Amino acid sequence: MQYVLALDQGTTSSRAILFDHRGRPVATAQQELHQYYPQPGWVEHDPNEIWSSQLNCARRALGTAGVGPHQVVALGIANQRETTVIWERSSGRPIAHAIVWQDRRTAGVCAHLREQGHEPDLTARTGLLLDPYFSATKIAWLLDRVAGARARAERGELAFGTVDSWLIWNLTGEHVTDVSNASRTSLFNLSALAWDEHLLSLFGVPRSILPRVTASSRIVGRARADLLGAEIAVAGNAGDQQAATFGQACFEPGMAKNTYGTGCFLMANTGSNPHGSANRLLATVGWQLGAALPTYLLEGSVFVGGAVVQWLRDGLELIREAREVETLARQVEDSGGVFLVPAFAGLGAPYWDSDARGAIIGLTRGSTRAHLARAALESIAFQSAELLAAMQDDCGGAITELRVDGGAASNDLLMQMQADALGVPVVRPAVTETTALGAAYLAGLAVGFWGGVDEISSMWAVDRRFEPATSDDERQERLLKWRRAVERSRHWAG
Repeated sequence: MQYVLALDQGTTSSRAILFDHRGRPVATAQQELHQYYPQPGWVEHDPNEIWSSQLNCARRALGTAGVGPHQVVALGIANQRETTVIWERSSGRPIAHAIVWQDRRTAGVCAHLREQGHEPDLTARTGLLLDPYFSATKIAWLLDRVAGARARAERGELAFGTVDSWLIWNLTGEHVTDVSNASRTSLFNLSALAWDEHLLSLFGVPRSILPRVTASSRIVGRARADLLGAEIAVAGNAGDQQAATFGQACFEPGMAKNTYGTGCFLMANTGSNPHGSANRLLATVGWQLGAALPTYLLEGSVFVGGAVVQWLRDGLELIREAREVETLARQVEDSGGVFLVPAFAGLGAPYWDSDARGAIIGLTRGSTRAHLARAALESIAFQSAELLAAMQDDCGGAITELRVDGGAASNDLLMQMQADALGVPVVRPAVTETTALGAAYLAGLAVGFWGGVDEISSMWAVDRRFEPATSDDERQERLLKWRRAVERSRHWAG
């Protein structure tokens, strides 16, 4: 038997999953990642913990399955995107904690550049908006705040990478990224598929610090034998949301998926050309298979999706485990008029409001913890519904179903809420670990383990289909009240 190993390095945990030739998970290992919050709005990770936890998970997955390293034909990586790591080339030692994608410390810099009129040109070049979400301002912040870092970067002594680059460096010694991750930095030109000199100058990022950009499905190096027991080919690499879209077999234009993780990420395939947005959605590279033309996606991002359930658990201590939220929410028939807007780190698409903050609207003396739990789940569904409406408007055509994945996709109540809020069916696949599966598929394709996307499409199977159960009038009334609640959360910290 032969297998593909996928490393799924996420915001709150590192995971490794071993897949067989049918795309079925054989063994899984997971380790939570410590979150650092040095100031309000700041979020950091320890790069060394990212690496050690991911390596530990890979070893545990192989051990659990009883699979020898020589049975693993390829290794694929899916990673939390935009998170920024800078390290010394000579020692591999990070110069500081990683700045996580959720971090808002550079909001002022982005606002200043926006006021100077740079956003339209940046969007035309990158498909992105001026927001601290992306890597460019994080890189500049580290270079300017860590003593001597900018001078060292100019001398070629430092390397920047998103988490994929950091993992590949530690696995192979190569300094590379793929087109999907590069497209999330605000430094990569979507049309030219190359680092953009004008943007490097605008953000003050030296070219010498950047990784080489490769296809998403291609052998970029081999893991050192002392790490996993064999020199396994590192052959697949994509940002987690692009990998999930690939794992969902959304290979044709118009196909869409939503991932319910820490945040929610709705992606629609737009074909071989970037698609502009009139609704402040993002154009991004989905993947590139070898020398073929890349596939582009249109994306809407929700900053706080499943993380609102973590907040109920850790912040309010309303539940002991995340899975308890569904049972609690089912204790009431509806939210009792309560709306929870989880703008803990601002609002993503389509608002892009860094100054928004969380709000709970509609409380009465009769409101209970069950109403709050239900409102928390509804907030995930409402935010995603707004993204789908914006995406349908941009694409000029209806999206007839939404494929779903991620940890919260296992919540049946949330999935029914999502179908009701969207007005279109929600389809959950048999394998919901589609982020890791997409990374595995990309790696396996590069080494011939799978023959092509048609073979991958044939393996995609449905677990459950959730049909809308509310009327159009009821759905529109609920969405209108949701938008009223959102407006009360906006521009709070400004």
